Amino acid sequence: MRTLRGKWLLAAAALFAAGGALLLTAGRRDDFGLGRNMEIAVNMMRELSLYFVDEVEPDRLMEGAADGMTGLLDPYTEYLSEEDMGDFDLMTTGKYGGIGSLIRKRGDYVVIAQPYRNSPADRAGLRIGDRIVAIDGRDARGLSTAEVSGLMKGEPGTEFELTVERLAGGGRETLTLRRERIAIPGVPYAGWVEKGIGYIQHSDFTEGCYEEMRSAIERLRGEDTLRGLVLDYRGNGGGILQEAVQILSMFVPRGTEVVSTRGRTESRTFRTGSDPILPDLPLAVLVNGSSASAAEIVAGALQDLDRAVVVGQRSFGKGLVQSTRPLGYNAYLKLTTARYYIPSGRCIQAVDYSHAAEGEVRDIPDSLIGEYTTRGGRKVYDGCGIMPDVRLEPEYGSRFAMTLYVLGFIEEFGDSYMELHPGFHADPHDFTLSDADYEAFVRFMADREVPYESETRRALERLAEAAGRDRYEEIRAGAEALADKLDDDTEANLRTYRDEIAELIENDLVLRGNYAAGVVERRLGEDAEVLRAAAIVADGTEYRRILTEQDTERK
Repeated sequence: MRTLRGKWLLAAAALFAAGGALLLTAGRRDDFGLGRNMEIAVNMMRELSLYFVDEVEPDRLMEGAADGMTGLLDPYTEYLSEEDMGDFDLMTTGKYGGIGSLIRKRGDYVVIAQPYRNSPADRAGLRIGDRIVAIDGRDARGLSTAEVSGLMKGEPGTEFELTVERLAGGGRETLTLRRERIAIPGVPYAGWVEKGIGYIQHSDFTEGCYEEMRSAIERLRGEDTLRGLVLDYRGNGGGILQEAVQILSMFVPRGTEVVSTRGRTESRTFRTGSDPILPDLPLAVLVNGSSASAAEIVAGALQDLDRAVVVGQRSFGKGLVQSTRPLGYNAYLKLTTARYYIPSGRCIQAVDYSHAAEGEVRDIPDSLIGEYTTRGGRKVYDGCGIMPDVRLEPEYGSRFAMTLYVLGFIEEFGDSYMELHPGFHADPHDFTLSDADYEAFVRFMADREVPYESETRRALERLAEAAGRDRYEEIRAGAEALADKLDDDTEANLRTYRDEIAELIENDLVLRGNYAAGVVERRLGEDAEVLRAAAIVADGTEYRRILTEQDTERK
């Protein structure tokens, strides 16, 4: 009981310390409601800890209470325990101590999924498909990916022994690996769409991504004359706001206001602090529904300043800024503290969480969407993310093909292919899966179950059920008859979606010898959105017309 009471006292002390910090931050305001509810919460924790019929862990009570409080606000506000902080640091810095490889579960073991170029894993010769059988002599059979990851991560400079079973040849080998500070690249690829038109993929705004972006630009400038540049922010979920400001400084004049934040306790204006290295180069920025936060700041600021043509689909619409506040005992609160506004004055937040505590969360209604203007007078709008200047319909892959990928069948086949073709290297520029190899994949899938039902079959089944409830027997019978005729079993789908599936297999095989950059390079010449963006920056007349005349859509 003393141990339990001691843990409760620590949790209570942390809660009081957090409350005191909040009161001080709010300007030493003696908020009776806050103090009263803090006391009630502590009393409740004490009573549950001491008198509940079963022993209760105070840490779990604290986490449950924190989840309850933050759950009433928005999806970005959350309690971060000491254990959570490692993952949070990785998300914000992109760095950790380890060997530099993605891993995945395969049967009873975890296998190497993708070593990063020039990482300890890569230099040690680890390859995709190698099975991890022991770590420091501990049998790895049955361990989860999280458990294996935890055993391989550690302080940079420390060593451990890793026993692997090689995919090629099946032999076992014990390696001594030294952990290093691994930096996950925020800019994984830079290259050329066509002569003179550069392309940079920017995947997240982790610490140091500005330096990566600048290095990528300098490398391109050293290779050839840059006539235009495509910045790809599709799928970029954002990150550190200051990195976005620094990246913008490469394209707009020193001292330009690119974003401002406004909150209850503090407002700030961010201006570029250095001279641009590409002040006039034609730019296009690619966005989609997964471009958010800092990615939207870059895209939106360049759009508001008439500095780049934005191409793609409407972005996510996250106009909220998060900060972390210490709670004591190495725990933190990540909370939304402000909204951000891009140069036109608009906030692109697309969801209203102001009444979330009352259970009301909604998209910003059309009646509240405001009209703003870019520096040159083009119309843009708030409340709906970044609307592209040139809107393109997204290309959707087949759901069946993605099901095969998610279930790991593509990677499994890749492993078996490499076992049958030792030393094989797929050239990212011209590798194409042969018909014979695809037939081998069809045979590979023959005894594997794919839990997939086509949208057409689902629709027919729903129609038959609805018609039955409404007693339209002829329609019900017709829908059932059509469903019976539908040829969408696994083998039929393997034929129907051959092109999409073959592309996934090709990408997997290219990845094995060329890293992630090879896959990007392979797809670049076939990416319709990249090609459209490149064509715009290459066409000076069209580029200028869009930036001087073309309004965005309202929503």
